[in-house]
Amino acid sequence: MEPIEYERMHAVEDRMWWFRGLHANALAAYRAARGQIKRPGLTLDAGCGTGGLLTRVAAQDGAGAAIGLDVDPRAAMFARRKSGCAVTLGSVNALPFRENSFAAMFSMDVLCHRAVDPAAALREAERCLAPGGVLILNLPAYPWLLSAHDVQVHNARRFTRPQVRAMLHAAGFPEARIGYWNMGLFPLMVLRRKLLPSDDGSDVQLYPAPVEALFRAVLAIERWVMGLGINLPFGGSLLAVAVKPGTPQSAQ
Repeated sequence: MEPIEYERMHAVEDRMWWFRGLHANALAAYRAARGQIKRPGLTLDAGCGTGGLLTRVAAQDGAGAAIGLDVDPRAAMFARRKSGCAVTLGSVNALPFRENSFAAMFSMDVLCHRAVDPAAALREAERCLAPGGVLILNLPAYPWLLSAHDVQVHNARRFTRPQVRAMLHAAGFPEARIGYWNMGLFPLMVLRRKLLPSDDGSDVQLYPAPVEALFRAVLAIERWVMGLGINLPFGGSLLAVAVKPGTPQSAQ
């Protein structure tokens, strides 16, 4: 991302509706999938940015130790300070970890970046997850929605649900639950991205408190619906949960 975007993210990710909704959705998916994790162990936030999600993952009961990885030194510094967790410098294209190292792995809006090879990154995730480990991805939806904001944060691609399923299957994740979210605010998102972009292209900003509260409430309702097992028909983002096949050695 542009350096200013890390500064903005660090400043607002604990309060802005978007990041709070993203983190809550990722953690809800993790809690729902946690029963599938056959061997407790380390959790990795691959592409942890400035550490907002990493902080929340580390605070989860029963999550085990959490560590982060990011390619940007300044983002890694923010993440260490914010989360208190170890954060390693490196790329998701070639994770600097041994195979079968992690019980769970998060990767939020990382495969979309222009410096990332999605196929290589998913192969690395499969290599580093232990058998039975859980991978949780968030990705921006719909190629036609590429906008000035994507340019600002170095997003080179957006995805559809069939594309994500095919990528996961090719990387060794034959089964995955994939769904859209941010449906209720999607028309506003399209309007903002296509017709009313900000001067510098970035959407990372706090809105007035009533607007923030309203947007958070919309996402909370969606999260409740998704928790019932209902897939939303469209939305601005895709959330995928996949499990690496196999049985951990400790359980054999």
